[in-house]
Amino acid sequence: MEEKRKKKLAFPHTFVILACIIALMTVCTYLIPAGSYERVYNETADRNVVDPNSFTYVDQTPVSLFGLLHAIPDGMLEVADIMVFIFVVGGAFNIITRTGAMENGIKKLAYKLQGREKLLIPLMMFAFSLGGATFGMSEETIIFIPIGIALARALGYDAIVGMAMVTFGAAIGFSSGFMNPFTVGVAQKIAELPTFSGMPLRIAVWVCMLVAVPTCILRYAGKVKRDPSASYVYDLELSQKDQRVTIEDVTLRGRDILVLLVLAGGLGIIVYGVINFGWGVLDIAAVFLGMGLVGGIVGGTTPNGMARDFIAGAKDIAMGALIVGIARGILVVMTEGQILDTIVYALATVISGLPKAVAAEGMLLVQCVINFFIPSGSGQASTTMPIMTPLADIIGISRQTAVLAFQFGDGFTNAIIPTHGTLCASLGVAGIPFNKWFKFALPVVGVELAICAVFMLIATMTNYGPF
Repeated sequence: MEEKRKKKLAFPHTFVILACIIALMTVCTYLIPAGSYERVYNETADRNVVDPNSFTYVDQTPVSLFGLLHAIPDGMLEVADIMVFIFVVGGAFNIITRTGAMENGIKKLAYKLQGREKLLIPLMMFAFSLGGATFGMSEETIIFIPIGIALARALGYDAIVGMAMVTFGAAIGFSSGFMNPFTVGVAQKIAELPTFSGMPLRIAVWVCMLVAVPTCILRYAGKVKRDPSASYVYDLELSQKDQRVTIEDVTLRGRDILVLLVLAGGLGIIVYGVINFGWGVLDIAAVFLGMGLVGGIVGGTTPNGMARDFIAGAKDIAMGALIVGIARGILVVMTEGQILDTIVYALATVISGLPKAVAAEGMLLVQCVINFFIPSGSGQASTTMPIMTPLADIIGISRQTAVLAFQFGDGFTNAIIPTHGTLCASLGVAGIPFNKWFKFALPVVGVELAICAVFMLIATMTNYGPF
C-alpha cells in the first residue's frame, strides 16, 4: 500500500498577509458605514487633531479594484522617506561590514563575554530602552539589527535573540515612555496636561518591563544555547551558518579600530542630532551614508568595491523596504474608504457605557486595536486622544490614565502587528519569517500587556494625576 504524503501547508509570505489585509479592508469599505471627524489645528499640540464632537456619517466611498491596486504604490509614496532610509542604511552598513572590522570587533567582544553571556541581553536591552524612552528610538533600531544578530550568534544564540534584545529593548523604553516626545509628549499636550507629568508611575512601568521582558528572552535564549535545534529559526541558522562569527581572541588591526571609531562616532552624531535637532529618518540616512563612505575609505575598500558593497547591501534589505510600503497601503484604503474614523467612533462608544475600572482596561484594549490600523504613535495620538480625553472626563477617570492607555496600546503590540513598518523592515533585515517571530513574540507581548493591565488598574484606583 502506497504511503500518502501530506503536504505541509506553508505559512503565507508577509507580502501575502499584507495583501490579504488590504483586500479585507477594501471589502470593509463596502460594508462599514463611512464616517468622518473634522480635524482642527491645536496650537498646544502644534498639529491637526480630531474634533471629538464632530463625527458624522457621510456618503459611502468604497474602494474599487483599481483603487485597491493603487493603494500599494500610494502607500509606498507616503512612506518613501522610510524606504529610502532603509535602502541607504542597508547599503552603507554593508560597506562597513565588508571591511571585516565589525566581525573582528564582535569576535573580540564575544571572547570577553565568555561565561557571562547572560549579561549581554539585559545590558543591551537597558541601553536601547533608554533610547526608546528619551528620544523615541524606533526606526533607528533597524541599523542595529545586524550587529545584535551577529553578537547573539557568536555567543551561541540565534537571530531571534539578536533581534529581540534590540527591538524589545527599544520598545520597553518607547512604550513605557517616561520621556518619549513622540507619544507621551504629544498625547499630554492634546490632553492639556503638563509635558512629561506623571513620570514616577511610568518609570515604575519601565523598571517592571526591564525585569520581565529580559527574563522571557533569556529563557528562550537558554533553550537555544543548550539545543540549537530548539530555535524557532533553526532552518535559517543552518542556511546562514557560514555567517556565524567564531569566538576567538583576535588582534584588532589599525584599520579595524578606525572603522569601529567611525561607526561609534557616527552613531553618536545620530543620537545628538535626534535629541537636539529633531532629526528625521533622511537626516539619519545622510549620516549613515557618510559613515559608510568614510568607513570604507579607512577600511581600505576601493571606490568600485564600495559601490558594489552598497548595491549588495541595498539588495539584501529590499524586502524590508518594500514591506513598509505595502503595509502603508492598508491605511490608504481605510482613509479613502472613510471607514477609519467610523471604527474609532464605534470603539469609543463601546467604552463610554462601561464601569470606571472596566472602562480603563477597555481604553487599553481599544488603543491596541486601533494601533493595528494606525501604527504611527503621533498619528494615533492625534486621532484618538481628542476623543479619549473628554471620554475619560465623562467616565470619571483621570486624563493621565487615558494617556497611559494610549501609550501602552500604541507601543507594546508593535512587536506583533504586520502593519508596523519598522517591525516588518527589521524582520526583512534579519531574514526572520513573520510567523516564526510571531510565535516567539506573542507570549512576550502577552506578559507586557498583563503588566500594563495591572498598572491601568493602579492608575484608576489612585486617580493617577498630572504630577
